[in-house]
Amino acid sequence: MFAEIKEGKFRPFTSEYVIEELGKTKDVEKREKMKALITEYGITVLPLNKEAAQLADMYIAAGIISKRYQTDARHIAAATIAGIDIIVSLNFRHIVRHKTIFETEFVNIREGFKRVFIHTPAEVTSNDEDT
Repeated sequence: MFAEIKEGKFRPFTSEYVIEELGKTKDVEKREKMKALITEYGITVLPLNKEAAQLADMYIAAGIISKRYQTDARHIAAATIAGIDIIVSLNFRHIVRHKTIFETEFVNIREGFKRVFIHTPAEVTSNDEDT
């Protein structure tokens, strides 16, 4: 996926919520490598904002994502507020799951936002058969 980002096939984003979560990583080397990817790949960081926090609270109140994992809810909400088309994640516990995908979509539409597709990297990147 990162190769395709370098080729310009994707315009990458992350959120301050992810940066905040990275700050809690105890493995300093891993944390610094992850942060370095933001600069290396020109990843735009979506800011913390009240509207995203409120939307995330709606996901939590609806039982879509547990309050314990509110950072994941806020990350989805930040992407929604920013009008991002696709969230690409390997977080199968809280983000890339049937319940999260369909129920956040329901809340987003109810609140007047467009659908945000949630996929794994394998679902959105090219493979040798595509060329």
